[in-house]
Amino acid sequence: MQRIEFCFFDAGGGHRAAATALQMSIEAQQRSWDVRLLNIQELLDELDILKKYAGIRIEDYYNWMLRSGWTLGSVYLMKVLQFAIWSRHRATVRVLERHWRETAPDMVVSFIPHFNRAICESFANAYPERPLVTVLTDIADYPPHFWIERQRQYLVCGSERAVQQAREHGHMDNRIFHASGMILHPRFYETPVEERVAGSLRLGLRADLPTAVVLFGGYGSQAMLEIANRLDASKLELQLIFICGRNEKLAAALRAGKPRLPRFVEGFTKDVNRYMHLADFFIGKPGPGSVSEALAMKLPVIVACNAWTLPQERYNAEWVVEKDVGVVLRSFDEIVPAVGRMIGPANLARFRANADGLKNQAVFEIPGMLEQILEKSASAADAFATAKS
Repeated sequence: MQRIEFCFFDAGGGHRAAATALQMSIEAQQRSWDVRLLNIQELLDELDILKKYAGIRIEDYYNWMLRSGWTLGSVYLMKVLQFAIWSRHRATVRVLERHWRETAPDMVVSFIPHFNRAICESFANAYPERPLVTVLTDIADYPPHFWIERQRQYLVCGSERAVQQAREHGHMDNRIFHASGMILHPRFYETPVEERVAGSLRLGLRADLPTAVVLFGGYGSQAMLEIANRLDASKLELQLIFICGRNEKLAAALRAGKPRLPRFVEGFTKDVNRYMHLADFFIGKPGPGSVSEALAMKLPVIVACNAWTLPQERYNAEWVVEKDVGVVLRSFDEIVPAVGRMIGPANLARFRANADGLKNQAVFEIPGMLEQILEKSASAADAFATAKS
């Protein structure tokens, strides 16, 4: 049985989610692989400069920054982070190489940015004929030295833009695999278990109003309160489902008072797909996971893109406009006219039709891509062994 290691970290949450979803898909397809998940942060704890001097992991600081909304200037923070990674490159390669020699994987699949140079170099040192695959969990790269490096590796890209970026970095088409989107949990493809009207009534909502699901990642955002207050003060008629993640304080604030518009407030849940099934459109930040989940559920999106938006997520807003699947704002100060435009019957129908046309099947496609890569690698190794003998 071939062993495959999936590398992820918990900065943001989307990397682990993608690795776990793909592992589930591989198991469902009954492929004879031993897939192991590796949290790179745990392996590299001894090299974490922030933990050494401040007692907090870099990924934990990143998640705190997201929860607090302190993302202004994140472009410069990324440069500092990349310098720190570059300065510890040799030590990182040594730690990773030691790990690969202990676990002897037939393939390594990276679901993380920043570290692909070290992962590639260390794995090549240990097993030069075995393949490294980088699966981009962003819709596009944010060069330089984010996802795509100029090195010997395979790339799985979820957009035309990412494919073009891989080519621009010198990668040949036989090492680039174009998936139909981002990896989503298989539950987003399941047939709904609850009829929509009954589900809305169960949440205390009405069956005759357009419904927005408001989601800002696993820790929520204070922007959700702003959105709630602005829409409540407007003359629009709609209702809202707020998913606050692990932000209990935010959930409590949204449950307080007597709002004009019907609303349902949820904390952390694994049933995001069920809430999206009850909605007509999505409001949130332009994260690749949440936007892709919404579109898979045929929900058009309203997102904001400005100086506070993480640099790697800014292209996602452009992509929303390119695909004509939603509205992009400069800030949520503009949420009332944006929702008014969204719930216009003609606009909503057009956006929903375009979302339905995307047909993202990446989580089911990528196992076949990995199989092709393993087969290519085995053939190349056999040819090398024959030539050597």
